[in-house]
Amino acid sequence: MPSPSARPGANDEPPGARGGSRRPDLLRLRASLPEETRDLVEAYERHLGLERGLSVHTVRAYLGDVVSLLGFLASDPERGELAQLDIGALRAWLARQRADGSGRTTLARRAASARTFTAWAHRQGAMASDPGGRLAAPRAHRKLPGVLRADQAGEVMRASAAGAAERDPVALRDQAVVELLYATGIRVSELCGLDVDDVDFSRRVVLVLGKGRKERVVPFGIPAQDVLRTWLDEGRPAVAAAAEISVGPALFLGIRGRRLDPRAARRVVHDAVGAVPGAQDMGPHGLRHSAATHLLEGGADLRSVQELLGHATLATTQLYTHVTVERLKAIHDRAHPRAR
Repeated sequence: MPSPSARPGANDEPPGARGGSRRPDLLRLRASLPEETRDLVEAYERHLGLERGLSVHTVRAYLGDVVSLLGFLASDPERGELAQLDIGALRAWLARQRADGSGRTTLARRAASARTFTAWAHRQGAMASDPGGRLAAPRAHRKLPGVLRADQAGEVMRASAAGAAERDPVALRDQAVVELLYATGIRVSELCGLDVDDVDFSRRVVLVLGKGRKERVVPFGIPAQDVLRTWLDEGRPAVAAAAEISVGPALFLGIRGRRLDPRAARRVVHDAVGAVPGAQDMGPHGLRHSAATHLLEGGADLRSVQELLGHATLATTQLYTHVTVERLKAIHDRAHPRAR
């Protein structure tokens, strides 16, 4: 799918939003590494982005952790070189992170980054062994996601429809964004990456390009179908006509005619949810959590929901069962004669 243009607009992506900005301290640290190590980092960056197909943000996170590790190693007079990176150095690096205030989740992520890097470096012949395979880290706390109740989700959709009642093109787009996110449970990056041709109205499905550039087909319901048709028939042509450029194939456009930026989509969802009294503030990922939870509450099995959401492992999908378990407990308390 084509990538969004870099031309800035009020609802479009500004230059540098996708991978263009990095923390200056990490940039300086990377530049200070020995030349051979810098070359290895560049090769690893190409591997992550081109061979593994990871997103720019994921690549940036991996590289930040690896540069931190290699900078720590270079500052150690007893080691200093990549060939001397061993399990002791890895543990010392994590200990330094913990002493600097990093939490369990951050430490777990950095340990995973280190393991991925050392395994790759070993395969490339840059390291004689893979010390990362022996590295353990604190298990990250899995924070339970906040979700809307089914009735609140309905109120969000109605609030979005009320905003589009006067047929303003941008309001029509916003309604379609909210409906499609909740109807499909797709990620905001996946939504913004959709092209017009990715929507199949005859089967009511969208073709989604997910993490790792894996494609999947996700169905949507009649309400989403209706608002998508209205956006394509009325809203999108109006936005395109007002734009000073020739618009591309993107399904959702910013007000300047470029592909809709994920940050603009997040604002759309925050505004829609904020219009519902008592609803927990959330963005697109909250709608994704809500869609998954409501599917499970409605009787969908975990593996089907895993496929719809594009999760690599079933363990990720199981995180959504917390709400359904609480609901079952409440039903049990009310209905079972021996519950009390």
